[in-house]
Amino acid sequence: MLHKTKGIALKTTNYSESSLVVHIFTEAFGMQSYLINGAKKQKAKISANLFQPLHTLDLIVYYKENNTLQRIKEARQTPVLKHIPINITKSSLSLFINEILYKTLKEQSPDPFLFSFIEQSILWLDESTCALANFHLVFLTKLSRYLGFLPLRQSEGSKAYFDLLNGIFTNNLPAHKHTLQEPHTSLLNQLLESDFENAALIKMAKEDRKHLLEKLLEFYKLHTENFKQVNSLYILEELFR
Repeated sequence: MLHKTKGIALKTTNYSESSLVVHIFTEAFGMQSYLINGAKKQKAKISANLFQPLHTLDLIVYYKENNTLQRIKEARQTPVLKHIPINITKSSLSLFINEILYKTLKEQSPDPFLFSFIEQSILWLDESTCALANFHLVFLTKLSRYLGFLPLRQSEGSKAYFDLLNGIFTNNLPAHKHTLQEPHTSLLNQLLESDFENAALIKMAKEDRKHLLEKLLEFYKLHTENFKQVNSLYILEELFR
């Protein structure tokens, strides 16, 4: 049966000399893998170029519930990303975000709120004229809410530690190594209260930004099954050093 759905391209894998398997997070069906026959041919009906990382798509797809490989009848990019493909900062951030999403959404079932958040984040990044040094940090904190492990904000006063294992702020040093301490505890709290538009107002040194990113990724590893090394991390460290 044919269905219309939005999708966000995350990864392509070679299937044969001319074909691809494309991994797409769809609004209607969650994470899906699609076989695109002849996608690498010059006159392909559905071109491999459509499935660049984080391209937002309108799709008409065939769907069978128990199939591991589905098929696409029609695909078009909408809206067309204007700045992410040509802006080095935005393209570097998109590669990082893309890798995070692929690692965390592998078994993701349909979630329209999660899909909308990711879609709007991509479009904001593409169109934004704001400084972007903290974009990925805010994205990680916001994404954790939809994945089910959003850090609990401080309800009263300022607490000295953040327990990464239990996802809570505390005044007591946890009895394990998965801990964030000041000044990074306060910076994390600012990130939790921030949105993309005002993220640039959070002032931090490059060393603090690097440490926070590493700790946020540690937080993801603790709360996401099979979350392995993030290969694009070095790109951001070079970009915002």
